[in-house]
Amino acid sequence: MNDRISKNASEKNAVNNLDPSSFGVLYVVATPIGNLADISHRALRVLADVSCVLAEDTRHSKRLFNHYGISTKLRACHEHNEAGLVSWVAAQLNQGQDLALISDAGTPLISDPGFVIVRALRKLGHQICAVPGASSIIAALSIGGLATDSFVFDGFLPAKSAARKTQLANYLEQSRTIVVLESSHRINNCLVDIAEVLGNHRRVVLAREITKKFETVLDGTVAELVERLAQDPDQSRGEFVLMIEGAPVVEKDQAELGALLRVLLAELPMKQASGIAAKITGSRKNEVYELALAIKAESEED
Repeated sequence: MNDRISKNASEKNAVNNLDPSSFGVLYVVATPIGNLADISHRALRVLADVSCVLAEDTRHSKRLFNHYGISTKLRACHEHNEAGLVSWVAAQLNQGQDLALISDAGTPLISDPGFVIVRALRKLGHQICAVPGASSIIAALSIGGLATDSFVFDGFLPAKSAARKTQLANYLEQSRTIVVLESSHRINNCLVDIAEVLGNHRRVVLAREITKKFETVLDGTVAELVERLAQDPDQSRGEFVLMIEGAPVVEKDQAELGALLRVLLAELPMKQASGIAAKITGSRKNEVYELALAIKAESEED
C-alpha cells in the first residue's frame, strides 16, 4: 500500500515538475496536556529541528518552547486562518523545508485545528508524519473505569441546552461508552441535561484537569455528580473530559445477538465470530465474547 501511495504522490508531483524526494515533511506533533514532562524525546527533537512550527496559539506554545530551550520560529495556525495557510505550507515543503504542527495541548486535529491543512497536503501528495503522545481523551478513558473496548468520541456537545438535549437523545440506546469534552462554564448545565435525557441513574465519570495540579476524577450516577458539583463549586473549574456509560443491551438485542453468534460460530472460530458480531451490532467485544463462550458451552452439553 505504501508503494502505491508513493507512486500516486510521484505522479501528482511529476505533473508539476517537482521531485518528491526533495520535499520536506510535515510532522504532526503531540504536546503535553498539562504536565510539561509529558512529551517524548522525539517530539522535542522534531520541534527543535524543523524550520517552523505551526501553533494554535503561539503565546501558549512559547511557554513550552522556553521550558525546553527550543528557539524554532512559531507561526499561528488556527481555525480562522488555516485554510489560507495551505499554499504557504505546501510551498515550504516543496522547497525542502520540514515543518511541524502542534495544538495548545495534546494531539493535534482531535477537536483542534489542522484538519484542513492535513487533508489538503495529502491531496497534494506531501508526506505527513505523526509524532504521537498525550491525548486527554485516551488518558481519561485509561483511568475512568468505564468500558474501553469500544467507545464513541463526539467532541464538544452543543452550547445551547435544546441542541445539547437533541444530541444526548442519540445516546439513549448507544451501548458504547460516550466521550465528550466540556468547558467549566457549561459543565453543570450539561450534567443536568444528561440527567433529564438519559436518566438520573446513568453512570458518568468526570475527569478534570488531567495531569495538572488539581486533577480530579469523579465517578457515580449523574444525579450524584450534579449534587457533588453543587456542594463543591471548585469541581466546576478547569477543563473536562466527560465519559458516559453506554446503555445496557436490552433482552431483545441479546436474543438477536445470540442468534447471530450461533450462525457465525457454526462457520468461524470463536474470536473471529465474536469480533464480527460486535461490529455488526455495536455491542462491546468482551460481552459478545462472554455470550459466545456460553453458547459454545451450551452446544457442547447438548
